Amino acid sequence: MARDHAARCAVSPVRTAWLAAAAILLTAQGIGAQKVRVEDELEAYPTESVDLRCEFIDGGGRTKLTQVSWIWEPIDGQRDNIAVYHPIYGQSFPNPSFKNRVIFLHNNLENPSIRISNLKMSDAGRYTCEYATYPTGNEQGTTSLVMLAKPKNSAKVVTVQAGSKSVVVAQCEAADGKPAATIKWLASVGGNHSTSTTNGPDGTVTVRSEYQLVPTPADNGGEVTCMVDQKAQGRPWVHPVKLSVEYPPSVSIEGYDNNWYVGRSDAVLLCMASGNPEPTTVTWTAASGALPDTVVVSGNKLTVRKVDDAVNTTFICEVKNKHGASRHQITTIVIERQPTPGPSSGAVIGGILGALAFIGIIVSTVFYVRKRREDGEAPPKHKPPPPVKAGSSTEMLNKSSPPTATETIPLSPGEVYYEPTGREPVTNLDDETSGALNGGAAPILDRSAKYDELAGNDLDSSNHEPPAANIARGESFVSPAMYV
Repeated sequence: MARDHAARCAVSPVRTAWLAAAAILLTAQGIGAQKVRVEDELEAYPTESVDLRCEFIDGGGRTKLTQVSWIWEPIDGQRDNIAVYHPIYGQSFPNPSFKNRVIFLHNNLENPSIRISNLKMSDAGRYTCEYATYPTGNEQGTTSLVMLAKPKNSAKVVTVQAGSKSVVVAQCEAADGKPAATIKWLASVGGNHSTSTTNGPDGTVTVRSEYQLVPTPADNGGEVTCMVDQKAQGRPWVHPVKLSVEYPPSVSIEGYDNNWYVGRSDAVLLCMASGNPEPTTVTWTAASGALPDTVVVSGNKLTVRKVDDAVNTTFICEVKNKHGASRHQITTIVIERQPTPGPSSGAVIGGILGALAFIGIIVSTVFYVRKRREDGEAPPKHKPPPPVKAGSSTEMLNKSSPPTATETIPLSPGEVYYEPTGREPVTNLDDETSGALNGGAAPILDRSAKYDELAGNDLDSSNHEPPAANIARGESFVSPAMYV
């Protein structure tokens, strides 16, 4: 099966010969076409310059060059000579449209490149470098010159009135560009756009685009952005447009607080209006007729100098612009007396905190006073002496004597002082009938009297000594010392 397929696909010797001949012919034509070397296409901008290169290549050197010409073809079928060079007769520029704008860069036939200055959009077309040669005849090469033009971009808003029909609200244009520009819209509002083109006489194209929507007051100040993209521009051209939608004014009255009491001063009402264009007139009236005498109007502000029964009425504010008028009214009610304002939450909280602080101070003070009082009324930390009767021996012993006498008078010879060494039960020493309390001895009132006499006579401790008392050790009646 493979052999059958190979047999069907085999090329005959005749066909192979024809293919070889065609290849040789094409090669010969290609070699001949390469004798005039030019650039296929060039791009240029108006007011600039462009160099059109041309070079004759003769590999064998057998071709004789007689003359070279540059031929311009703005459109198909039209050929105009714009520059001619002859080695004997020199240069020639026969087309007046290129006069003083075309020059030869080299003064020879082998490289007859030209430069066109101060280009125009109408210079676009095909430029052919054509040689007159011998013996082969004419040889030529063609360059296409493409003129590019940056468009003149613009965008503007179209002021419209709010309504129910779709209208044009913004326009964008890319004028006199080549090639034609592309226009796009970026919008934050609803709508659509349409685009149209117009061809200019010099090959440029003007592109226009219109943005449309059903305008409402809410669309006023909205933004749409025109973006133009074109080959001659380095980057897209972007321009935002703010919409302008005009509409009649809308009105509201502010400032009434339901607290217009008799005698209140400078009560204020404000007439707030919005519209496009801005309202031109603001008018205040009262439903009862003329405004009360205590009312003063300044623009959109109404001030009641003194509230009384005359302002117990309905106030009306009316505003106008070129698209219409609108009004709003409010009824004010005058009360007899000023209502007592309730405490604010801040005042209540502050009062509570102040009361708590005051109570805390009082409690602290009472606690401190009671503490001091309890400390003063508490029992002594040492054991008090037993009660004694007047004139008793215990009283005599406990009776104070002048400090100087008790501290400086020494014991006389023969007088014995006993230091208690142990605790004894507290007993009633005032019982004079019991001799056991004094060790069976008689009461020792003489010693106390002796001290009283010494104190009364203001004795000098340095000159006198108290008499000794004859008290035996077993007859002591002094209780043991108490430790505090």
